[in-house]
Amino acid sequence: MFTDLLFEEGFTKVDAELDVIFVPTDDLVVEAMLKMAAVTKDDILYDLGCGDGRIVVAAAMEREAQAVGVDMDPRRIAEANALAETVSVTDRVKFLQEDLLTVDFSAATVLTLYLLPSLNLKLKARILSELKPGTRVIGHAFNMGRWQPDAKRAMGGVYIYKWVVPAPVHGTWEWLSEECKVYRVELLQAFQMLSGQAWIDGQEVDLLEAKMLGDRVHLSIKASDAEEADLFISIYREGQLLPAADSKQVSVGVRISV
Repeated sequence: MFTDLLFEEGFTKVDAELDVIFVPTDDLVVEAMLKMAAVTKDDILYDLGCGDGRIVVAAAMEREAQAVGVDMDPRRIAEANALAETVSVTDRVKFLQEDLLTVDFSAATVLTLYLLPSLNLKLKARILSELKPGTRVIGHAFNMGRWQPDAKRAMGGVYIYKWVVPAPVHGTWEWLSEECKVYRVELLQAFQMLSGQAWIDGQEVDLLEAKMLGDRVHLSIKASDAEEADLFISIYREGQLLPAADSKQVSVGVRISV
């Protein structure tokens, strides 16, 4: 990729053969990224383009998480392993010298990225299709194009972005309410943004609000003769919408068409 460049001091032929140039992440940014992701000991964090391993090591040392770093540069992998050994977290971390575009990261509950926009876009389809709904994705400095973040924070002139992988809820769904009425919604989905139509016992009604975060779906539906809208809160699990606590939905939501 950079074969026509002259190599300055500290920049070698190895760098020229890699698609990612290593730029260390500031320690304050590392802390902010882990905080934004709300990393805990129950998480499995993957850092794509991990460099010297500081995010991976911090997740293990400060949050007691299991963490995996992926980088194509053998020098960075060596530095990362040395850092993990220095702070005694080798039992909770692993570093892989692999291509970050093809490595299997499907086990991640948190994914961290400090990559160029072109690489983010190449990874986006895999992130949406291979990661579990609800997985937190934290990006430093660069966004995901049309996939808007669920949150962002300014840090030293750049942003840290947070996305929560949305469940695939597009299609037509049916369930029963507390009053044994049949509710039907047709949902259109663009990433985490929802829109659509609703019916109660076959009569079209107003879908006042449709929103989601990860695997949780909130729908506000109002019949024309009702004083208040009904709020339905569902949790997506394996192709079904399960009623959450305090939801007026009493049966499993079933997708009847896509």
